[in-house]
Amino acid sequence: MSASPLALPPAPATLEVTRDRVRLRPFEESDLEAMAAYRGDAEVCRFLPFEPQTPDDIRGRIGHLFGGTTLEGERGGVVLVIETDGAVIGDLVLFHLDPEAGSAEIGWVLSPAASGRGLATEAVRALIDTAFDVYGLRRLVAQIDADNVRSAALAERLGMRREAHFVENAWFKGRWSDLLVYAVLDREWAAGRR
Repeated sequence: MSASPLALPPAPATLEVTRDRVRLRPFEESDLEAMAAYRGDAEVCRFLPFEPQTPDDIRGRIGHLFGGTTLEGERGGVVLVIETDGAVIGDLVLFHLDPEAGSAEIGWVLSPAASGRGLATEAVRALIDTAFDVYGLRRLVAQIDADNVRSAALAERLGMRREAHFVENAWFKGRWSDLLVYAVLDREWAAGRR
């Protein structure tokens, strides 16, 4: 028995999300230097699938997503910068759409200067709200290196469920790495917002 595909709503023409302390907005060219400040930090990149990045590296890796609002297509996805008090403190991505399952992956990269104030929780919560409310998704997944304790704690704080722990599943940055997979369904998310 095959699953019936979901009828996802059309992508919005523009996308901006504002919460109490954070604003998620489309990338602007002037954001590259701020992004390179944290994406260029070796400690920030320690558990991410790339080495420290320059502005050109960032453009080469995710530049095709800048300004986009659609998840569809082979290279579809949405990148939003996280802004607080006028400063870019991180970025979020929603990508790897499986339209038949109504599923996509989320990811986040934040400046260490923003840690400890709940800004990451607020920003990722806003992205999850957007994924379900605007994009009509049914399921979200986050893949996290098991040694990335802070990201795993963030996923758990948001109410995401740990669905898998793959032990030594990939050679990653000079070591055998474990992978954690977290997920949340739209109905679980809605129940948690009541």
